[in-house]
Amino acid sequence: MYVYGPVPSRRLGRSLGVSPIPAKVCSYTCVYCQLGRTNRLQVERESFFPRDTILSEIIEHARKTAPEYVTFVGDGEPTLCADLGWLIQETKTHIGAKTAVITNGSLLYRKDVRDDLCHADVVIPTLDAGDEAIFRMINRPHREITYDRMIQGLIDFRLVYTGELWIEVMLVKGLNDGDDSLGRIRKVIDTVRPDRVYVLAPIRPPAEHWVEPPVLKRILKAQSILGGAIPIVDRETGEFALENFSDARTALLEIGSRHPLRRDQAEEIARRLAGEKVVPELIASGDLIVTEFDGRQYLLPRHFRRSH
Repeated sequence: MYVYGPVPSRRLGRSLGVSPIPAKVCSYTCVYCQLGRTNRLQVERESFFPRDTILSEIIEHARKTAPEYVTFVGDGEPTLCADLGWLIQETKTHIGAKTAVITNGSLLYRKDVRDDLCHADVVIPTLDAGDEAIFRMINRPHREITYDRMIQGLIDFRLVYTGELWIEVMLVKGLNDGDDSLGRIRKVIDTVRPDRVYVLAPIRPPAEHWVEPPVLKRILKAQSILGGAIPIVDRETGEFALENFSDARTALLEIGSRHPLRRDQAEEIARRLAGEKVVPELIASGDLIVTEFDGRQYLLPRHFRRSH
């Protein structure tokens, strides 16, 4: 299944997610990633799956669920999909929905990637660092991606893109939440001039066990330094769309593989699909693993790769 949701998004409302790449194929292996460590670090673009099949799923799901956005986000870096531009254009042609791409922004130095993303209504790249050293520590990019190359790609994209550009800054305690680090990020933001800036903090178990969200005081300071950035640090609310699932077990494993679930969310999904016993059964079988982060229990698929 290439399409999932709609899921409750804190920026995009009811967002129908599209994953056009295999799980954990990415150009980064970020320390905070909620999907675990990258399995395949690469920068080459590929047609991973039949694009007509992906499009058919998008059309079918969108007509059933009427999402606010069709969001290309993937289980890794969506711009690695060589068919991304075609998928965005065909989605807009067939269902008329708004489209968004959530990307780490690492491949914007490539003209073909910029051209593909120009078809989207909203593009949301990541900017977690203001210098090469922190970039390497927090995003851990493929060796071919330098900080300067990534930033120049972002600047070049802004010059040609006419849609909404929203930059996300993910704050990790002790890495990029200091005044100096935030000041350097602000300089890049002033150069790029995005339409919005969001400040985020990890709300789900990260790839590395030592990652922690900053304290509220630092988040508020970041909001100020970054020029009135919009903080999104609360846990999301809202129901997951379950129309395409016939049973609780399938729903929990499919949704959880792309959107790690709090235990209360998992239990609510199971209840709505008349499978109240499924959560403890999946835990007992080892298909879901219980972990704690920031005072909450989360249920993670066993294939997630994390440090301990």
